[in-house]
This record gives sequence, C-alpha cells and structure tokens, in this order.
Amino acid sequence: MMGWLFLSLAIVSEVIGTTFLKRADGNVLSYSGLLMMVFYAISFTFLTIAIKCNIELGVGYAIWSGVGTVLIVLIGIYAFGENSSVIKFLCIGLIIMGVVGLKLDTPSHRPEGEIAAPPAEPPGDEKQEQ
Repeated sequence: MMGWLFLSLAIVSEVIGTTFLKRADGNVLSYSGLLMMVFYAISFTFLTIAIKCNIELGVGYAIWSGVGTVLIVLIGIYAFGENSSVIKFLCIGLIIMGVVGLKLDTPSHRPEGEIAAPPAEPPGDEKQEQ
C-alpha cells in the first residue's frame, strides 16, 4: 500500500517538474529551471522508494510515465493553450487503458488461482558445468 502512495508522490513531483520545464523555456539556471531539477530529483527518489516497496519495476515505471504523460498533456491543453484534437484524446484514452491493464495484472489484483509466470533467473546465476 505504501508503494502506491510513493508512486503517486513520484507522479505528482514529475508533473510539477515538467510544468517548470515548460516555464524554464530552456534556461536551466533560472528559478523555474532549478525548481524543475529539484522536482525531478524528488520524483526519482519517490519512484525508487515505490519500487523498493514491492511494486514491479515495469509496472511502476509504466504507471509513472503513463499517468505523468496524460496529466502533462491535459495541463498543456488547459494551462498553456496547446492544441487538442479527437486523436489526442483517443491516444490519452489508450494510455489510460494500458496503465489500468498493467495495474490489474499486478499480483494483488490477479483473479484467484491465476498464477503469474515465475521471475526469470538473473544473469550470471546459472550453475557452470565443468
């Protein structure tokens, strides 16, 4: 449960950092540029903690990037006047469907009796025959 809280904090921090990226307008030494770097650092810290709290790496990263992308597109449209179209909103819907699908496939949401594939052996752990 705590992993999802940290993942949410990572997403919010990343979205704030990306909003400052837009405001920095290429000048990383500006006030906005420095805030962007601070919020990105906070975001990666929370993402790391979330992964350590047993959120699968691929699922956590996909949710972090997917939800962040959707929120930034919406902020771009509504706060910065960027263009919107039916295609853009359909693509946002596809991203949301992918994120929900990944979340539903996590062990806590898998139907009773369904077993996920066992984790692959890490490279280098094979027994060497002599």
